[in-house]
Amino acid sequence: MTRHALMLVLALSGAAAPARGQAPAPPAAPAADITPNDYSDDKTWLCRPGRKGDACDVDLTTTVVAADGSLTREAFTPNPKAPVDCFYVYPTVSTDPGVASDMTPDPAELNVILQQFARFASKCRTFAPMYRQMTLAGLRQRLASGAITFESSPWYTDARDAFRSYLQRDNQGRGFVLIGHSQGAYILTEILKQEIEGKPVQKQLVGAYILGATFPVAKGQDAGGALKTIPLCRKPGQAGCVVSFSAFRSTVPPPANTLFGRATEASLSGSCTNPAAFGDGSAAAHAYFLTSGRLIAMAASAPAWVKDKTVDTPFVSVPGLLAAKCTSNEHATYLEITVNGDASDPRLDDIPGDLGAPGKPIAMWGLHLVDVNLVMGNLLSNVEAQTRTYLRR
Repeated sequence: MTRHALMLVLALSGAAAPARGQAPAPPAAPAADITPNDYSDDKTWLCRPGRKGDACDVDLTTTVVAADGSLTREAFTPNPKAPVDCFYVYPTVSTDPGVASDMTPDPAELNVILQQFARFASKCRTFAPMYRQMTLAGLRQRLASGAITFESSPWYTDARDAFRSYLQRDNQGRGFVLIGHSQGAYILTEILKQEIEGKPVQKQLVGAYILGATFPVAKGQDAGGALKTIPLCRKPGQAGCVVSFSAFRSTVPPPANTLFGRATEASLSGSCTNPAAFGDGSAAAHAYFLTSGRLIAMAASAPAWVKDKTVDTPFVSVPGLLAAKCTSNEHATYLEITVNGDASDPRLDDIPGDLGAPGKPIAMWGLHLVDVNLVMGNLLSNVEAQTRTYLRR
């Protein structure tokens, strides 16, 4: 995929909202010629609990590379008896022709499930619907016309219908976690607004993860922007709240034309919840990367994770290499990622994830391609803590 094409894939994250930094306008009903999907058909789901061979039934074995170069193998074990559910809406990855993707899983959808969602099966029952998202081709068409909105959009109504089907067929009063990135995060914000907030089902919300998208709040507050009352999470294990961030390198902070982390209304601001710390200060980011170096929307060369040794597992983790903290500059509120590379040790000194030529990242995108990878272990730990809080409550 060319760099130009990849930029179009990612542009939805900044352009899905009518004004950058604001929550998207409520989507209209689908056009008359769009037939609703039947989400009672298991074929419309990428992941459902207990299915063999679906997109979440994958090898997540990880090699942990310590700073001294030593390697430890970390097995992955799903929990079929997990007490809560996770419902996931994936980001813009489809290379199908047309404005909206079809309902056939392609390598793009399978890859993003592998990287962003399958690992949650250790903490919850996994539900991931296929949906007719805005594709690369559709995004290019709408950018050319100067209009990108949710009007008459199957991407919202499909995800909404899937969530309604999940509640009716599968939920049975269980707590649930919402997880979305980029296009999926904006869609889930609307589901929270239209289907959950202020309704009886809100009491079942364990947590919402609105990742790689601007989630505006009232200035100085934890709610009052995209949502009226559901707040940002401010302590580990706090339930019924939102974790939201967009990641940027400490060396490449958000510029004036940033696509994430700022609200255009004077009464609102962007937001950041650090899943590694839940408060001020920096903490270790527990990352999981594909060993091959592949990202959610493009292939990449495999990094040399450690000198003179081979990493032969699908995933790799590098404890102590990354630190995360929430911060702000004059342009945005964001999750700052510091890479603690050390040229004197055998481990790699940097991470993949930038959009742009090697050594020349495009600053306005930040680390959008690896938002979820950077803190996957921290997200899992917080879902576990939130589940304990929810069950006690």
